[in-house]
Amino acid sequence: MNNYSNYKILVIGDSCTDVFTYGNNFRLAPEGPAPVFNPVYTKTNGGMALNVDANIKAIGANVMLITQKEEICKTRYVDERTNSLLLRVDTNDKVSRIKQDLLDQIKLNKYNDISFDAIVVSDYCKGFLTEEDIENIAENNQAVFLDTKKVLGNWCKKCDFIKINHFEFDRTKHTIGKLDLYNNLIITHAHKGCEFQNKIYPVEQVTIKDMSGAGDTFISGLVCEYVKTYDIVKSILFAQQCATKVVQKKGVCTV
Repeated sequence: MNNYSNYKILVIGDSCTDVFTYGNNFRLAPEGPAPVFNPVYTKTNGGMALNVDANIKAIGANVMLITQKEEICKTRYVDERTNSLLLRVDTNDKVSRIKQDLLDQIKLNKYNDISFDAIVVSDYCKGFLTEEDIENIAENNQAVFLDTKKVLGNWCKKCDFIKINHFEFDRTKHTIGKLDLYNNLIITHAHKGCEFQNKIYPVEQVTIKDMSGAGDTFISGLVCEYVKTYDIVKSILFAQQCATKVVQKKGVCTV
């Protein structure tokens, strides 16, 4: 992955620390129907918007991140033999909203006088960005890519591309037709590929070890290839290649 070093991308959204504790699970607790977990080792890395930031860097583009100061932590306890998730514990799940003065600086694809070729809004719905904030970003900038957990509405109509997974699509499909958002929508369907403008783009079939963070990798590959080619179909295919690589690894990984 090369030739992306001439491009600059701004990532804005909620971030977290992803903690994966791997261990053994051979029996149930005698006092209740819960697994007895013996931890062996732990892996820690940045997640959500931080994972988008890390993937864009791994692909080779330049990136700046705007995120909250509070720390969200997602701790997963995973059976090492089967890679099965036994428990996930989230702490500090809500954060402070972005400051208005920061938001006001994100205009005409610039922030602090630094120009950007595209903006990725990585919205995990933890409180950093409201619908009004995202609408403001989309109205004042070009090449805005939205990856959101929110139900879609009028506030996202100015986004150039909106990436959601099939679960998120089912939750918001009642609004999509009314708002005429379908032409800008990229729907990922896990191992089945992704959908854009009524066409399915299949993906290489591989052994999947972990889907955690694959959506972050997908949006990273999508935006990097788009600023280079301005071809959304090529960008989708490249994004799928990137996501295919990370799902073959354990935990949240960069491409």
